[in-house]
Amino acid sequence: MCIQHCSKFIGVSLYPFCAISIICNILLFFPGWSLDAINTPEVKMTPEVLYLGGLLGSGVLVLIPAIYVHCTGKPGKCNNRCGMFLSVIFSAVGVCGALYGLVVSALGLVNGPRCEYLFLSGRVQWTIPFKLPLEFLNIDRSYLFNRNAWDRCVQPAGVVEFNVIFFSTILASSCIQTVLCAIQMLNGLFGCLFGTCSRKY
Repeated sequence: MCIQHCSKFIGVSLYPFCAISIICNILLFFPGWSLDAINTPEVKMTPEVLYLGGLLGSGVLVLIPAIYVHCTGKPGKCNNRCGMFLSVIFSAVGVCGALYGLVVSALGLVNGPRCEYLFLSGRVQWTIPFKLPLEFLNIDRSYLFNRNAWDRCVQPAGVVEFNVIFFSTILASSCIQTVLCAIQMLNGLFGCLFGTCSRKY
């Protein structure tokens, strides 16, 4: 595939993944479709949501390179050796953003949501229960593989499924973005060294 066509394909391909990451991160501000967490984020919001991995990392920090990479795929001022060199730098920023989104979403999955948790003793408390040692929760493996533990998160309703779905989506999106930006770094390097395949008529 021609270098400029590859750039255009990668730029266009990054757009939907940026949009998905941004939307998922925004929706995570409303755990279980509840508005309560917005009013008291320090008590009811999952900390990883506030790190903005999907909004800033896999969103804005990948969207800006995507726009530039898309431009290098079109005939014009960006479609030359210098433009391709700049696309390598922009793509490196995109890789960093995607990796940030990946790490934050992975932490969000591993640590689990903040919720009002019903302990075995009957005590109900707002906490991040799945960060506690497993013996406190009377489970023998990660909550991700033990759906029975999910029901003990009383409020917001369905918050565990909510977090798992959206953090998993950001995680998958970030992985794909990392690969696409890394490919564009190589593509841009080849374009910088050997020139683009644009034709002048």
